[in-house]
Amino acid sequence: MKEIKVLIVDDAIFMRTVLKKMLEESDNLTVVGEANSGLEAIEMAKKLQPDVITLDITMPEMDGITAIDKILEVSPPSKIIMCSAMGQQAMVIDAIKLGAKDFIVKPFEKSRVLQAIQNVVEE
Repeated sequence: MKEIKVLIVDDAIFMRTVLKKMLEESDNLTVVGEANSGLEAIEMAKKLQPDVITLDITMPEMDGITAIDKILEVSPPSKIIMCSAMGQQAMVIDAIKLGAKDFIVKPFEKSRVLQAIQNVVEE
């Protein structure tokens, strides 16, 4: 199975750490970078060209929804998985309309996170 490069985007370092730990326990997933805002995510996506980006919705500077278009512009092959807290369903729907491929809900369940990545990579 080929290596899947993942960029984690969340303004909370705790959430990035939890997600990174989950992903790195999997043989074929490599976390190639972490970003704490939409603006940083765009820069890192351009530079790293990750296969998958986990993108938080609510962040300072630029939120995840606003960043989707710009990320896909600089890294078209990247698949975006939105990370949302409960109660953000309307925003998740907007995100999917803009090009996100899936979503995971916080607090993260490892099986759901891995399934979402598998789903978008196989798409």
